Amino acid sequence: MRASTDIASALSTDLGRLLVSTGFSITTAESCTGGLIAAALTDVAGSSAWFNQGIVSYANSAKSNLLGVDESLLDQHGAVSEAVVCAMAVGAKRSANANIAIAVSGIAGPGGGTVDKPVGTVWIAWDIDKLGVQSAQYLLNGNRASIREAALCESLSGTISRLKSIIDEG
Repeated sequence: MRASTDIASALSTDLGRLLVSTGFSITTAESCTGGLIAAALTDVAGSSAWFNQGIVSYANSAKSNLLGVDESLLDQHGAVSEAVVCAMAVGAKRSANANIAIAVSGIAGPGGGTVDKPVGTVWIAWDIDKLGVQSAQYLLNGNRASIREAALCESLSGTISRLKSIIDEG
């Protein structure tokens, strides 16, 4: 087992505990991670109590058809953009009737990068009850597998930190 897999497993377990304690449910909308987040979450025993569904929306048509991402956003900003990943999160949360949605879109490589969006560019968005939609851009290094695994870990750790902020506020 790779170290990043162990980290993702620990993060998923921690997130599961937080979800149980808050009574929140979670869903995912994934592009470049291809279901890695959903797989990591459902590897946790008891995840059926808090994991609703995962959507792998790799193609732009899937982002539009399954998540309701406006095609004009895709045309104007491209799939790997803040606007699109935020729309993916909103659509996933609505579709699953969940409290939290994680959405990811990026360029895992080895091809597909541009000057403006090099390989390793990843956008992650969270739509969380009490917080609304938040997003972050990451420039990750490595090969395709390591970029995808890093995006997985960033997604989970970002969810944990945001959920803890809600818990801390009481």
